[in-house]
Amino acid sequence: METSSEINEIATALASAQMEIENASKNSANPHFRSKYADLAEVLNTVRPVFAKHGIAIIQSPEYGDGVAHVQTTLAHKSGQWMRCDTSAPVTKQDAQGIGSAITYCRRYGLAAMAGVAQEDDDANSAVAGPGRARQQSRKPSEKDLQVARDTLEGCSTVEELRETFKGLPEHVREAMKGEATEMSKKLEGEAA
Repeated sequence: METSSEINEIATALASAQMEIENASKNSANPHFRSKYADLAEVLNTVRPVFAKHGIAIIQSPEYGDGVAHVQTTLAHKSGQWMRCDTSAPVTKQDAQGIGSAITYCRRYGLAAMAGVAQEDDDANSAVAGPGRARQQSRKPSEKDLQVARDTLEGCSTVEELRETFKGLPEHVREAMKGEATEMSKKLEGEAA
């Protein structure tokens, strides 16, 4: 992941947006795997209005070369700050439809990852982790979610502000950040004394 030199404003906006964003509904079916998943339109419809409310634009730039589709997903904040990640997938069918499918796949996964949206893709779960394993892993926050939470908490100037901000984090992030939040609280208490 790449970021602008400063990310305090986009991190705060992203943390606020993530508190409001619901997980994308599984609205599409894959008959081959007899499974359902959230398609790109559902992920966009879930994320875009909340991001717009918090001054965050989504920019996705696709590329194709050497049999691999690439999509760069950038979140741009009204402050000028930004975060971006790259997602790639091999193209199995070397025609326009195959390339388009791989690009759509990268767009969906890149945006969902950047937004912190869980979208259980039974196809990927079956191929990579088996049925139960992926569900267990979804409870563990991503490193990106932890960094956004860390940056947001570090921006607090009082213990009370830290506590209120911590309460607003998703439960799985709070669980993972308990120790760090306690240390931050002790540091702020020491500064106030």
